[in-house]
Amino acid sequence: MTAPKVLVTGASGFVGEALVFRLLVDKKFSPIAAARGATRLHGLCPVVPFDLTHAKVLPALDDVRVVIHAAARVHVMNETAGDALAEFRKVNVEGTLKLAQCAAASGVKRFIFISSIKVNGESTLPGKPFKADDHPNPLDPYSVSKYEAEEALKQLGHDTGMEVVIIRPPLVYGPGVKANFLSMLSWLNKGTPLPLGSIRNQRSLVAIENLVSLIVACIDHPSAANQIFLASDGEDLSTTQLLRRLSKALGKPARLLPLPEWLLKLAASTLGKQAVAQRICGSLQVDISKNRELLGWTPPINMDKAMRQTAGHYLEKQTK
Repeated sequence: MTAPKVLVTGASGFVGEALVFRLLVDKKFSPIAAARGATRLHGLCPVVPFDLTHAKVLPALDDVRVVIHAAARVHVMNETAGDALAEFRKVNVEGTLKLAQCAAASGVKRFIFISSIKVNGESTLPGKPFKADDHPNPLDPYSVSKYEAEEALKQLGHDTGMEVVIIRPPLVYGPGVKANFLSMLSWLNKGTPLPLGSIRNQRSLVAIENLVSLIVACIDHPSAANQIFLASDGEDLSTTQLLRRLSKALGKPARLLPLPEWLLKLAASTLGKQAVAQRICGSLQVDISKNRELLGWTPPINMDKAMRQTAGHYLEKQTK
């Protein structure tokens, strides 16, 4: 029997590529990689061009059973677009909906949308983590576009009968991670002193292996249909704890200076970096109990192991 076909968009990205590799190893499904740029997947599975910025460049969906949509215009720290919301909507809402409409018309059974925890909001109060079915509170153009895409997909699913699954991950890390997490690894590996030794917030993260595991569980689990799930490692850390754990994984001492949080926030405000201070000092926790209750899913890898894998990959790259 031929394995059901699963199309993965954003297959040249961090999450999409890891997901396709997992599907290739499992062999339960037959992945098709839809990618805008170069990818290491050529020769391993079918690779088709796909670009959300050009809605006419859509992959053929004949005989595809599930679409996993990981491609997006991602959140950036220094937005340069004059109308950021319009740019995000063009890609994350209009492009997503065009793909989903084609999927529904082609008979795709399930559409899995990789959204963002930012749809829930930017921060949580102590002991009050976000839950999957909380009222959304998107606050920036990126998260607004993700929320609008979710709503459009739910309406399309209602109208056509195509099942829609929404997954909202927080910060994703793992071997090959880039952006701010990579910068942290670099600073810690160099022994750079950081004024972050007294942060007492609580933040949820998700290792790429755990996120991929959750996505795979949602491919054909009957209870996943038309549901929203949050993702995390099931353990929350303060910024200080995260840096210490990463330093240990790197085999380096953590040079963390115990500056008071109020002083960090004051400095950030003076420099116009309040958003940076929020991520460093603020809390953002998620509750994944729904995943256990509906899917029987728990994170397969613990945070320490995931950090060792991340640090090991980083160190290996430094020696080449």
